Amino acid sequence: MSVVMPARNSEGFLDNPEAWTPPVAERIAAESDIELNDAHWEIIHMLRDFYAEHEMAPPAARFFVKAVKQHFGEEKGNSIYLMQLFPGSSAVKVACRIAGLPRPTNCL
Repeated sequence: MSVVMPARNSEGFLDNPEAWTPPVAERIAAESDIELNDAHWEIIHMLRDFYAEHEMAPPAARFFVKAVKQHFGEEKGNSIYLMQLFPGSSAVKVACRIAGLPRPTNCL
């Protein structure tokens, strides 16, 4: 079954976060060679809940790590854990892209 991809910007972020679906997330993750598992999904759902509450993505990596730590504790709320789940130049950017959220404002 083919996934119809919503419109995205030049960096791969969805133009409309409301167009996000789990199959869209799986396709975006695959573009970064990430196969989503339960650990990924709990962070993705936390990010989507954060966005729904604050109407913004976490603005920077430090803020992202702090939000994860508050939600899931020290074991998951650290940059090494998050970089292992969402490898790349910035774990918060990769995670937000997969979660269908706008690009974090303070990330390079």
